[in-house]
Amino acid sequence: MPRIQQAFEEARKGGRDYLLEPEAKAVCIERGIPCARFLLARNIDEAIKSAESIGYPVVLKIVSPSILHKSDVGGVVTDVRNVAQLRASYRDILANVKKQMPDVEITGMLVEEMIPPSTEVVVGATKNSQFGSVIMFGLGGVFVEILKDVSFRAAPIDANDALEMITELRAYSILKGYRNRPPADIDALIDILLRVSTLVVEYPEIGEIDLNPILSSGEGTKVVDARILLGVPSKA
Repeated sequence: MPRIQQAFEEARKGGRDYLLEPEAKAVCIERGIPCARFLLARNIDEAIKSAESIGYPVVLKIVSPSILHKSDVGGVVTDVRNVAQLRASYRDILANVKKQMPDVEITGMLVEEMIPPSTEVVVGATKNSQFGSVIMFGLGGVFVEILKDVSFRAAPIDANDALEMITELRAYSILKGYRNRPPADIDALIDILLRVSTLVVEYPEIGEIDLNPILSSGEGTKVVDARILLGVPSKA
């Protein structure tokens, strides 16, 4: 069984219609979509070893089959710079989550490289009852919620479609660089859009993909957070 299909089957066996973040990122990596380096730690000792392997600073994120939105439950700490901060952050995350969800099942903690600030974008896909899988591109992070500056194309798309999706944004000038911000790597973003398009075409059981944010600059382009839902078609 292909590794991606195996990830889907494991999720369903666990009663989930979505992948955990490390599973979603493993799917991305399998399809050549660059992600921030990460390791899954089951306890504090593994977290320390993982951080030493990746290199400080790192980000800590809770991994749980019951938690889709980690920030909402205090499940994320960024810019952890040493062992002492790692221990404190690990304890704080567990305390935050247990306070709000006392009986929550915790798989572990994602230890992830801290990507330097750069342009944030989002690449996604969702099922539409009329058009099938639809690819989305826009400014990422808080911008996607505030500005709602996004573009859409029905899958599959080609390189020309991907470039049009990028350049037709009202805020395209931000991607070209502004003030002290370097320009995004447009070629890398086109490649990610094409790979997401191919993924959802080849695996129609994917209901939704959300890669947000993707941090992009001349120094590199990497997915920082990834979410994949199975069989959840849009009502649009």
